[in-house]
Amino acid sequence: MALPAAPDELFLAFQLALAGRYSIVRELGRGGMGVVYLAHEVHLDRLVAIKLLPPEKAERPQLRERFVREARLAARLSHPHIIAIHAVDEVGGFVFYVMSYVDGETLAERVRQRGPMSVSDGVRMLREVAWALAYAHSMGVVHRDVKPENILIESASGRALVADFGIAAAVGDAAGGGVHGTPEFMSPEQALNGEVDGRSDLYGIGATAFYAFAGRPPFEGRSATEVLARQVTELPPPLASLGLAVPRKLASLVDQCLAKEPDDRPASANVLAEMLGGALEQRRALPAALRAFVKRNGRLDGGGTLIYSIGLLSTSIASSAVFGVREGFAMFGMGVVAAPFAFAVLAARRLLRLGFAHADLGPAFRIELENSREERAVERSSRFFERATAAIARTAGSFSAIAIPAVALGFALPGDDRMARLAIPIVQLTVVVAVGAGLASLALLQQRRDVDTEFWSKLWTGRVGTLAFSIARRLRGAQQPAAAMTHRATELSLSLAAEQLFETLPKHTRQQLGNLPALLERLQHAAQLLRGRHDELNTVIAAQRSGETSAHLEALREERSEVHDKLTAAVSALETIRLNLLRLHAGSAAIEGLTTHIGLAEDVSAEIERMVAAREEVDASLKFPRMLEPTPV
Repeated sequence: MALPAAPDELFLAFQLALAGRYSIVRELGRGGMGVVYLAHEVHLDRLVAIKLLPPEKAERPQLRERFVREARLAARLSHPHIIAIHAVDEVGGFVFYVMSYVDGETLAERVRQRGPMSVSDGVRMLREVAWALAYAHSMGVVHRDVKPENILIESASGRALVADFGIAAAVGDAAGGGVHGTPEFMSPEQALNGEVDGRSDLYGIGATAFYAFAGRPPFEGRSATEVLARQVTELPPPLASLGLAVPRKLASLVDQCLAKEPDDRPASANVLAEMLGGALEQRRALPAALRAFVKRNGRLDGGGTLIYSIGLLSTSIASSAVFGVREGFAMFGMGVVAAPFAFAVLAARRLLRLGFAHADLGPAFRIELENSREERAVERSSRFFERATAAIARTAGSFSAIAIPAVALGFALPGDDRMARLAIPIVQLTVVVAVGAGLASLALLQQRRDVDTEFWSKLWTGRVGTLAFSIARRLRGAQQPAAAMTHRATELSLSLAAEQLFETLPKHTRQQLGNLPALLERLQHAAQLLRGRHDELNTVIAAQRSGETSAHLEALREERSEVHDKLTAAVSALETIRLNLLRLHAGSAAIEGLTTHIGLAEDVSAEIERMVAAREEVDASLKFPRMLEPTPV
């Protein structure tokens, strides 16, 4: 058995000085400002971490005073996401502080061992760090060394805790005493030894987020000087440009934190935490019924499908033998079309019974595809074999498409057909190769993209899904629909609620109101388009650098204000129609009043459509991003 490593002289001397108070177990790590030990606190019988300023540094009065002062600053902080400091002390020439021991790993260790974090885990961790820093800033303390090594993730709870305020300084302290921090995560103003405030820590969060999602810091170099120079002079690569499965809004937020000018970053750590909270809220799990539908219940890929396919094929062959080939093929064709569509109608009927509608499927499938892209990004596969098998499938398929008619023509024409007969095995082999290579290429593509979900998404959100839900809705009759689910965006909830109220009106009343469902759908789609555009403009405005002209920025802000006003008008029109339908059901409103509001809503819809068309025409000429399709909710 190997003997444990002998403790060094510093370990022995420090343990001797602490005898009776703390029992040191082992060294946890070393940094520029000290050595960290794991120890038992004898009196309270608990594990603690002790950070010791090395004696050779403690002999320098300036360093000693700074270490003690900043340890006492950090000891003032009491927050669930900040490692608590229990004591600051000096014993026999040793200067140290005692803090809570966290059983876990640093963010740097986690990324090195397991690769980049998932979006959900990363956003949750960053928000907890932002909360901790917001509290510290409110107490007059800036961390000044936010980096992956100073963020601990507790094993039992997954909670993130900020450690090592060892080089923090009170807000408003004069800069000086040299540059302190870690070059890869240091803000430009800190690298220039300028005055820093809480926004410098936000730069550190941005660099840490970049590392968490990309597995490397935004800037690297052969020396600390080179890295610091790049921090000051170069723009970091946009996170979205790295091909990561990170949502656009989150990538833009990370880029904003990494802005060179402090004024271009989020206003405070609290604001950043709120923005991260929004990103986390947008990625909340789908309701169980929708999640089951997009994963299993809306797909014909289970064991029952296989049994049905075998049964249909057997029945069709038997029918061909008994009634004739034509009847057998007819039965097979009807079985291929009728049974899957009947399945779709029944699946839609079950979903309607649970309170969901066809409009819920688009956002649900988009969220599922986004989650799938994130999962597939963890293990990237080589695309060489995918491209090779696809090329083989295309070549063999093209040859088959030419060879099969040629062979058939060889048999059809009068004369010797020996060449055609000789070509049959080659054509058969080519077809087998084309099919095999095509299936292999599809399987490899499935590792990179969720082809299954993409297919079912297009099927259910297209005409087939619309027809299935329409038939299922008629089959349900006048049953009271369940309440709208809370995962829906405001405009979607209002539109569906109004449509459900409309469908429960008497037939003659519905006829008087005209094609109200079509108007509701147009308003809903317009509102979702405007919401996507508003979010996009927010992202573009937040990403503007100091070099952008004020005229260009002002134009973007004016457009954002116009889009916001139109979005408000669309949602208000939907809300007004819903309330009037409720009054109509209660008998407290006349149909004439509702038709007036419908006319006003049509004007709003037409005005938005004209604005969207005009804006897309301008965007096309300026090569500006087009109106986004409705985003997942």
